[in-house]
Amino acid sequence: MVLGPLIIVATVAAFIWYITTHATVRHQLTHTSLLTIIAIIALYSLWLIMLMGVLAGTLLLYGHKVSRLDNFYINAYSSIINFFGPGQSGPAVRAAWLKMKHSISVKQYAFGTLLYYGFYSLWSGLAIVAGVLPGWLAIGVGLLGAGACAIAVKLLRQRRKALFAHTQGSGLRPYGILAGAALGQLILQGTIYLLELHSVGNHVSLRHLMIYTGTANFALFVALTPGAIGFREAFLLFTQRLHHISNNTIVAANVVDRAVYVVFLGLLLLVVLAVRAHFHLRTPKAE
Repeated sequence: MVLGPLIIVATVAAFIWYITTHATVRHQLTHTSLLTIIAIIALYSLWLIMLMGVLAGTLLLYGHKVSRLDNFYINAYSSIINFFGPGQSGPAVRAAWLKMKHSISVKQYAFGTLLYYGFYSLWSGLAIVAGVLPGWLAIGVGLLGAGACAIAVKLLRQRRKALFAHTQGSGLRPYGILAGAALGQLILQGTIYLLELHSVGNHVSLRHLMIYTGTANFALFVALTPGAIGFREAFLLFTQRLHHISNNTIVAANVVDRAVYVVFLGLLLLVVLAVRAHFHLRTPKAE
Protein backbone atom coordinates (compact mmCIF):
# COMPACT_ATOMS: atom_id res chain seq x y z
CA MET A 1 0.00 0.00 0.00
CA VAL A 2 1.64 3.22 -1.19
CA LEU A 3 -0.50 5.54 0.96
CA GLY A 4 1.11 4.44 4.24
CA PRO A 5 4.74 5.26 3.35
CA LEU A 6 3.66 8.55 1.74
CA ILE A 7 1.83 9.58 4.91
CA ILE A 8 4.86 8.68 7.01
CA VAL A 9 7.26 10.74 4.87
CA ALA A 10 4.86 13.69 4.75
CA THR A 11 4.32 13.50 8.51
CA VAL A 12 8.04 13.54 9.30
CA ALA A 13 8.43 16.64 7.13
CA ALA A 14 5.37 18.32 8.65
CA PHE A 15 6.48 17.45 12.17
CA ILE A 16 9.93 18.98 11.64
CA TRP A 17 8.39 22.06 10.02
CA TYR A 18 5.88 22.55 12.83
CA ILE A 19 8.44 22.25 15.62
CA THR A 20 10.97 24.53 13.94
CA THR A 21 8.45 27.26 13.03
CA HIS A 22 6.48 27.37 16.32
CA ALA A 23 8.82 28.71 18.99
CA THR A 24 5.97 29.02 21.51
CA VAL A 25 5.38 25.27 21.29
CA ARG A 26 9.01 24.47 22.03
CA HIS A 27 9.05 27.03 24.85
CA GLN A 28 5.88 25.68 26.46
CA LEU A 29 7.10 22.10 26.36
CA THR A 30 10.21 23.04 28.33
CA HIS A 31 8.02 24.72 30.97
CA THR A 32 5.49 21.89 31.36
CA SER A 33 6.23 19.18 33.91
CA LEU A 34 7.21 15.79 32.53
CA LEU A 35 4.52 14.09 34.62
CA THR A 36 1.83 16.31 33.08
CA ILE A 37 3.12 15.62 29.57
CA ILE A 38 3.12 11.84 30.19
CA ALA A 39 -0.40 11.95 31.67
CA ILE A 40 -1.79 13.93 28.72
CA ILE A 41 -0.11 11.62 26.19
CA ALA A 42 -1.63 8.61 28.00
CA LEU A 43 -5.07 10.23 27.84
CA TYR A 44 -4.65 10.98 24.13
CA SER A 45 -3.75 7.32 23.63
CA LEU A 46 -7.08 6.35 25.21
CA TRP A 47 -8.74 9.00 23.03
CA LEU A 48 -7.31 7.23 19.96
CA ILE A 49 -8.88 3.99 21.21
CA MET A 50 -12.23 5.81 21.32
CA LEU A 51 -11.68 6.79 17.67
CA MET A 52 -11.09 3.14 16.87
CA GLY A 53 -14.43 2.43 18.54
CA VAL A 54 -16.08 5.01 16.29
CA LEU A 55 -14.72 3.29 13.20
CA ALA A 56 -15.78 -0.13 14.48
CA GLY A 57 -19.29 1.18 15.17
CA THR A 58 -19.52 2.77 11.73
CA LEU A 59 -18.54 -0.51 10.07
CA LEU A 60 -21.03 -2.48 12.17
CA LEU A 61 -23.83 -0.27 10.86
CA TYR A 62 -23.39 -2.18 7.59
CA GLY A 63 -22.42 -5.57 8.96
CA HIS A 64 -18.64 -5.17 8.46
CA LYS A 65 -15.74 -5.81 10.80
CA VAL A 66 -12.10 -4.85 10.66
CA SER A 67 -8.97 -6.16 12.37
CA ARG A 68 -7.64 -4.16 15.31
CA LEU A 69 -4.41 -3.59 13.41
CA ASP A 70 -6.14 -2.09 10.37
CA ASN A 71 -8.34 -0.04 12.69
CA PHE A 72 -5.24 1.29 14.45
CA TYR A 73 -3.47 2.09 11.18
CA ILE A 74 -6.29 4.09 9.64
CA ASN A 75 -7.00 6.06 12.81
CA ALA A 76 -3.32 6.76 13.38
CA TYR A 77 -2.88 7.95 9.79
CA SER A 78 -6.07 10.01 9.76
CA SER A 79 -5.25 11.63 13.14
CA ILE A 80 -1.84 12.68 11.86
CA ILE A 81 -3.27 14.00 8.58
CA ASN A 82 -6.10 15.73 10.42
CA PHE A 83 -3.58 17.84 12.35
CA PHE A 84 -0.96 18.57 9.72
CA GLY A 85 -3.16 18.44 6.62
CA PRO A 86 -5.40 21.16 5.17
CA GLY A 87 -8.75 21.61 6.91
CA GLN A 88 -10.20 18.55 8.64
CA SER A 89 -8.66 15.98 6.28
CA GLY A 90 -8.93 12.95 8.56
CA PRO A 91 -12.56 12.05 7.73
CA ALA A 92 -11.76 12.20 4.01
CA VAL A 93 -8.91 9.70 4.50
CA ARG A 94 -11.19 7.34 6.44
CA ALA A 95 -13.89 7.65 3.76
CA ALA A 96 -11.41 6.74 1.02
CA TRP A 97 -10.08 3.78 3.03
CA LEU A 98 -13.58 2.42 3.75
CA LYS A 99 -14.46 2.73 0.07
CA MET A 100 -11.35 0.91 -1.12
CA LYS A 101 -11.15 -1.85 1.51
CA HIS A 102 -14.78 -2.43 2.52
CA SER A 103 -16.81 -1.12 -0.42
CA ILE A 104 -18.65 1.29 1.89
CA SER A 105 -19.90 4.21 -0.16
CA VAL A 106 -19.31 7.84 0.75
CA LYS A 107 -23.04 8.13 1.49
CA GLN A 108 -22.85 5.24 3.96
CA TYR A 109 -19.74 6.69 5.60
CA ALA A 110 -21.37 10.12 5.79
CA PHE A 111 -24.41 8.59 7.53
CA GLY A 112 -22.24 6.91 10.15
CA THR A 113 -20.13 10.04 10.63
CA LEU A 114 -23.18 12.27 11.06
CA LEU A 115 -24.55 9.82 13.59
CA TYR A 116 -21.28 9.96 15.56
CA TYR A 117 -21.21 13.77 15.34
CA GLY A 118 -24.79 13.79 16.61
CA PHE A 119 -23.79 11.87 19.75
CA TYR A 120 -20.66 14.03 20.10
CA SER A 121 -22.77 17.19 19.93
CA LEU A 122 -25.36 15.78 22.33
CA TRP A 123 -22.80 14.98 25.05
CA SER A 124 -20.98 18.29 24.55
CA GLY A 125 -24.24 20.24 24.70
CA LEU A 126 -25.34 18.39 27.84
CA ALA A 127 -21.97 19.16 29.44
CA ILE A 128 -22.54 22.87 28.82
CA VAL A 129 -26.11 22.68 30.12
CA ALA A 130 -25.00 20.78 33.24
CA GLY A 131 -22.42 23.46 33.92
CA VAL A 132 -24.78 26.39 33.42
CA LEU A 133 -28.07 25.23 34.96
CA PRO A 134 -28.81 24.24 38.57
CA GLY A 135 -28.40 20.53 39.33
CA TRP A 136 -32.08 19.52 39.29
CA LEU A 137 -32.76 21.43 36.09
CA ALA A 138 -29.66 20.01 34.42
CA ILE A 139 -30.86 16.48 35.29
CA GLY A 140 -34.25 17.25 33.75
CA VAL A 141 -32.64 18.53 30.56
CA GLY A 142 -30.39 15.48 30.51
CA LEU A 143 -33.37 13.13 30.73
CA LEU A 144 -35.10 15.02 27.93
CA GLY A 145 -31.91 14.76 25.89
CA ALA A 146 -31.71 11.01 26.52
CA GLY A 147 -35.33 10.60 25.45
CA ALA A 148 -34.76 12.66 22.32
CA CYS A 149 -31.65 10.57 21.60
CA ALA A 150 -33.62 7.31 21.88
CA ILE A 151 -36.27 8.61 19.48
CA ALA A 152 -33.58 9.84 17.08
CA VAL A 153 -31.83 6.45 17.10
CA LYS A 154 -35.11 4.72 16.29
CA LEU A 155 -35.77 7.08 13.39
CA LEU A 156 -32.20 6.80 12.16
CA ARG A 157 -32.36 3.00 12.18
CA GLN A 158 -35.46 3.19 10.00
CA ARG A 159 -33.73 5.71 7.76
CA ARG A 160 -30.63 3.54 7.43
CA LYS A 161 -32.72 0.52 6.46
CA ALA A 162 -34.55 2.60 3.84
CA LEU A 163 -31.35 4.07 2.36
CA PHE A 164 -29.17 0.95 2.57
CA ALA A 165 -31.61 -1.95 2.37
CA HIS A 166 -28.93 -4.11 0.73
CA THR A 167 -26.69 -4.00 3.80
CA GLN A 168 -26.90 -6.02 7.01
CA GLY A 169 -26.60 -4.11 10.27
CA SER A 170 -26.07 -5.40 13.81
CA GLY A 171 -29.14 -4.16 15.66
CA LEU A 172 -28.61 -1.49 18.30
CA ARG A 173 -24.99 -2.42 19.00
CA PRO A 174 -23.31 0.02 16.56
CA TYR A 175 -25.41 2.90 17.93
CA GLY A 176 -24.34 2.01 21.45
CA ILE A 177 -20.68 1.83 20.39
CA LEU A 178 -20.84 5.24 18.69
CA ALA A 179 -22.64 6.83 21.65
CA GLY A 180 -20.22 5.27 24.15
CA ALA A 181 -17.13 6.27 22.15
CA ALA A 182 -18.36 9.87 21.85
CA LEU A 183 -19.04 10.01 25.60
CA GLY A 184 -15.63 8.50 26.32
CA GLN A 185 -14.00 11.18 24.17
CA LEU A 186 -15.83 13.92 26.08
CA ILE A 187 -14.65 12.57 29.45
CA LEU A 188 -11.06 12.12 28.23
CA GLN A 189 -11.00 15.56 26.63
CA GLY A 190 -12.32 17.15 29.82
CA THR A 191 -9.61 15.41 31.86
CA ILE A 192 -6.96 16.60 29.40
CA TYR A 193 -8.22 20.19 29.64
CA LEU A 194 -8.20 19.93 33.43
CA LEU A 195 -4.53 18.91 33.43
CA GLU A 196 -3.63 21.64 30.96
CA LEU A 197 -5.44 24.36 32.91
CA HIS A 198 -3.81 23.14 36.11
CA SER A 199 -0.38 23.21 34.44
CA VAL A 200 -0.74 26.96 33.73
CA GLY A 201 -1.83 27.71 37.29
CA ASN A 202 -5.63 27.68 36.97
CA HIS A 203 -7.76 25.64 39.37
CA VAL A 204 -11.14 25.27 37.69
CA SER A 205 -14.39 23.98 39.21
CA LEU A 206 -16.17 20.95 37.75
CA ARG A 207 -19.04 23.11 36.43
CA HIS A 208 -16.72 25.51 34.66
CA LEU A 209 -14.66 22.62 33.29
CA MET A 210 -17.80 21.07 31.78
CA ILE A 211 -18.71 24.35 30.05
CA TYR A 212 -15.12 24.77 28.86
CA THR A 213 -14.97 21.22 27.49
CA GLY A 214 -18.36 21.31 25.77
CA THR A 215 -17.60 24.66 24.17
CA ALA A 216 -14.14 23.60 22.99
CA ASN A 217 -15.58 20.45 21.42
CA PHE A 218 -18.02 22.42 19.28
CA ALA A 219 -15.04 24.10 17.58
CA LEU A 220 -14.54 20.76 15.76
CA PHE A 221 -17.37 21.58 13.37
CA VAL A 222 -15.88 24.81 12.02
CA ALA A 223 -12.14 24.20 12.40
CA LEU A 224 -10.21 24.65 9.16
CA THR A 225 -6.71 24.92 10.61
CA PRO A 226 -4.31 22.28 12.00
CA GLY A 227 -5.46 21.32 15.49
CA ALA A 228 -8.32 23.85 15.24
CA ILE A 229 -5.79 26.60 15.96
CA GLY A 230 -7.62 29.89 16.46
CA PHE A 231 -11.11 28.39 16.20
CA ARG A 232 -11.09 26.63 19.57
CA GLU A 233 -9.65 29.72 21.24
CA ALA A 234 -12.33 31.89 19.63
CA PHE A 235 -15.13 29.64 20.92
CA LEU A 236 -13.65 29.70 24.42
CA LEU A 237 -13.08 33.45 24.40
CA PHE A 238 -16.67 34.13 23.28
CA THR A 239 -18.01 32.02 26.16
CA GLN A 240 -15.61 33.35 28.80
CA ARG A 241 -18.50 34.75 30.85
CA LEU A 242 -19.88 31.23 31.23
CA HIS A 243 -16.76 29.33 32.28
CA HIS A 244 -14.96 32.34 33.91
CA ILE A 245 -11.52 31.25 32.73
CA SER A 246 -9.36 34.22 31.81
CA ASN A 247 -8.28 34.94 28.26
CA ASN A 248 -4.59 34.57 29.09
CA THR A 249 -5.23 31.18 30.69
CA ILE A 250 -7.20 30.00 27.64
CA VAL A 251 -4.34 30.90 25.31
CA ALA A 252 -1.66 29.38 27.56
CA ALA A 253 -3.61 26.13 28.11
CA ASN A 254 -4.22 25.73 24.38
CA VAL A 255 -0.52 26.21 23.66
CA VAL A 256 0.17 23.38 26.13
CA ASP A 257 -2.45 21.25 24.37
CA ARG A 258 -0.95 21.78 20.89
CA ALA A 259 2.60 21.25 22.16
CA VAL A 260 1.84 17.94 23.90
CA TYR A 261 -0.44 16.76 21.07
CA VAL A 262 2.38 17.26 18.56
CA VAL A 263 4.60 15.12 20.78
CA PHE A 264 1.83 12.52 20.95
CA LEU A 265 1.58 12.46 17.15
CA GLY A 266 5.35 12.11 16.89
CA LEU A 267 5.28 9.14 19.26
CA LEU A 268 2.29 7.72 17.39
CA LEU A 269 4.28 7.88 14.17
CA LEU A 270 7.13 5.96 15.83
CA VAL A 271 4.66 3.30 17.01
CA VAL A 272 3.26 2.97 13.47
CA LEU A 273 6.79 2.57 12.09
CA ALA A 274 7.65 -0.03 14.74
CA VAL A 275 4.47 -2.03 14.12
CA ARG A 276 4.92 -1.95 10.34
CA ALA A 277 8.56 -3.05 10.70
CA HIS A 278 7.55 -5.85 13.07
CA PHE A 279 4.98 -7.31 10.70
CA HIS A 280 7.22 -6.75 7.69
CA LEU A 281 9.99 -8.81 9.30
CA ARG A 282 7.53 -11.55 10.26
CA THR A 283 6.13 -11.85 6.73
CA PRO A 284 7.90 -14.66 4.88
CA LYS A 285 9.57 -13.54 1.67
CA ALA A 286 8.74 -15.21 -1.62
CA GLU A 287 11.40 -17.54 -2.94
